[in-house]
Amino acid sequence: MPESKEDSPLDRLWKEYALSFREFDDLTLARWCAQTLGQLHGRVWRLSHPLVGAYRLAAQLAHDRQVWLKRLVNMPAGYLEAPCCRAPVLPLFTRDIADNGLICQHCGESCQAFVDLPADLQNKFRLWAESYRPVHDVAHWDDKRRKKVRDYDAAFENAAQQAEKLLADAAHDLVPILLDHHPAAVWEDQDECLEVRPEDISL
Repeated sequence: MPESKEDSPLDRLWKEYALSFREFDDLTLARWCAQTLGQLHGRVWRLSHPLVGAYRLAAQLAHDRQVWLKRLVNMPAGYLEAPCCRAPVLPLFTRDIADNGLICQHCGESCQAFVDLPADLQNKFRLWAESYRPVHDVAHWDDKRRKKVRDYDAAFENAAQQAEKLLADAAHDLVPILLDHHPAAVWEDQDECLEVRPEDISL
């Protein structure tokens, strides 16, 4: 794949990591994905976890090659077929849950629309998203809005601290509920706009 001028150093590093999976034939790749989904089963995972990162690289390559459509291996026990790409559903909970629903780790599309979630989950997720949205928006204030506060840097730092708490709250109280409906789930443990990194979020 040609390198884009817009690629960041981190993007280039992940492309380097992905080269190992490109050496796999389709059957080997399918088996690796199925076995790894078995290891992920039964837990909630950070998006930044190394095993999840490795799985995402393999899953995206498997999607490009349409490995799951070829049915080279059986769907791992407990996993449902995603309506977006027919790969096993490994849902990603993001701060945009109320807008985008749960995100597929294979194709990046919505694997479960928000309106298709059980009503009790919709209510809980919506309340959290409504609390998170104004916090995240601080990173996107225009100059006019920034001038309305005495110290924007302080407001930004306060928003980052609130984001850390809200993301930790979601990991503790919301994402585990998905295990009632899916064998495993992943949550986004960063907010790049507020410069919140995974290591900033203590559980």
